[in-house]
Amino acid sequence: MAKNGKKSKKKIIIFSIFGVVLVVLALVVFLGSKKEPIITVQVEKVKKQNITQVVTATGKIQPEVQVKISPEVSGEIVLLPVKEGQKVKKGDLLMKIKPDVYEAQRDQFSAGLLSAKASLTKAEPEFKRIESLYKKGLVSESEFDVSKAAYESAKASYAQATASLNQSEENLRKTTVLSPMDGTVSQLNSELGERVLGTNQFQGTDVMTIADLTRMEARVDVSETDVILVSVGDTARISVDAFPDKKVNALVYEIANTATSKGLGTQEEVTNFEVKMRIITAGLTLRPGMSMTGDVETETKLNVLAVPIQSVTTRAPKMEAKEGEEDGQSGQFVSNNGGGKQRGENKPREATRAAPAMIGGSDGTASRLAAGDTREICWKS
Repeated sequence: MAKNGKKSKKKIIIFSIFGVVLVVLALVVFLGSKKEPIITVQVEKVKKQNITQVVTATGKIQPEVQVKISPEVSGEIVLLPVKEGQKVKKGDLLMKIKPDVYEAQRDQFSAGLLSAKASLTKAEPEFKRIESLYKKGLVSESEFDVSKAAYESAKASYAQATASLNQSEENLRKTTVLSPMDGTVSQLNSELGERVLGTNQFQGTDVMTIADLTRMEARVDVSETDVILVSVGDTARISVDAFPDKKVNALVYEIANTATSKGLGTQEEVTNFEVKMRIITAGLTLRPGMSMTGDVETETKLNVLAVPIQSVTTRAPKMEAKEGEEDGQSGQFVSNNGGGKQRGENKPREATRAAPAMIGGSDGTASRLAAGDTREICWKS
């Protein structure tokens, strides 16, 4: 019985060792059979072409000239003859503020002026009489001074009453608001009967906006790194979201000198400069506030070496740069002996490698190759 037990244990050990060997062999075969996946790339010859560098930015369509209309005096709107979208001429009536209070003030100051005029009419001859007697030595100097002071006070009261009357008449005139320009009522914010604030003492209520819709512009925010490339007079191609199949020509006519910052004090802080472009293409019905994207053409290079933009990359700085690479440099992927897989070929050709390159601008589809490898270039499909 003891011998049979020892034989059983030996068999178990032998089978266990044999099983482990089989598992190890299977694992070695499996790992040895794994192959790196073949990456399909597109290949193209470096060629010469015209490159127009563009700066792309988004923004809104706005009228070149638009005026916010606010009354100069406060009160209730008793007349509002215009509607949103209505065309107006310079001098047309836009609204009228209830004039009752201002008419009462005018009447009050008018009466005050009459009273001041009567006082002056009385004080003037009295002063002249006392002055004549004073020169003859018939009245004292104190009497002369009192008469002179009364006369000067009457003159000042008359001047003050005149100014008050003029101001009240001006306020009454301001209850009627006329259009300052030819244009269209692009926005109407108030209604008939609404009480509005005047701009004489307050910020004022923006009742409406008058805009010249025949002269439109595109306003875009350009980053501080790109704005140095843009100049007044540069041409631009604009895509309006409302008209995706049409392009609009424009001309840069104003670049802001002061930056506008968004997300101030945060990691997402962005510094931009507003660029205005005058739209010179007619025929489209553009409305204020439409979204758009503008491509500003900043520089054109004729017949220069160019590579597809997909083949260009920028390597981040590394602790140890590989052979043929520098820290943080731009480069392109080139093929060894025209590497990659061409159409009609089933057999992969030699691998690609990264090559240093100096990029001199891009038009969005191709980049100008200022310096670098001029053989075949490639990029991942």
